[in-house]
Amino acid sequence: MYVLGIEAATPVAGVAVVEDGRILAERLVNNRRTHSVNLLPMIKAVIEEAGITARQIGAVAVSSGPGSFTGLRIGLTTAKTLAWIWQVPVVGVSTLEALALPLAPQGQIICPILNARKNEVYASVFRGSSGQAELLEGPLALGIQELVQILQQWEGQVTFLGDAVPEYKQQITDLMGDRAVFAPQSALLPRGAAVAELGYRKMAGGGGVPPLELAAEYIRLSEAEVKLAARCGK
Repeated sequence: MYVLGIEAATPVAGVAVVEDGRILAERLVNNRRTHSVNLLPMIKAVIEEAGITARQIGAVAVSSGPGSFTGLRIGLTTAKTLAWIWQVPVVGVSTLEALALPLAPQGQIICPILNARKNEVYASVFRGSSGQAELLEGPLALGIQELVQILQQWEGQVTFLGDAVPEYKQQITDLMGDRAVFAPQSALLPRGAAVAELGYRKMAGGGGVPPLELAAEYIRLSEAEVKLAARCGK
């Protein structure tokens, strides 16, 4: 089965096609253009580069959060629309799990962090095990100091990755010292291939839902929702 993976929950736009555990084609763009501009041409390209047609896609996997509210909406809308047109299931994949997956075989504690603004990050804690990322904590929206306190319950080094690393690397190092290690640039950002691979695994396990049933995992309210709640006195 061919699975199309779409990553749009962060400033990175990533798409890929996988089949039976093989990455057939992948594209990643981090050029600060909006995902609404990047995604469809990238999707068309990876399908062609995989040597298949759109009608051969058996499922669409998409990062469903946490992440940028705008990016999530664009990614989910794109994925659900394509799945509806092609009459295939759609699979929601944790953005944080997709980040952690490439490091999972190393067996260490992995902490992907995404910039949530307001001096907070979106984070989860995973342990790599047998090529899978075992969720230990999260997903959460919290400050770095609070995150470091949570990480104290596990021994050994913690590998950080994600788009929040450049902004918070020094603070993490100051708080954790040698316990904190950071993924190289090539592994720092989310990949469409990881989303597609996780989607393939979920489909093999009986996952996947009709397009209209998939919802985003926002973790916290958007700024507009916060202001609306304040006006309503909630």
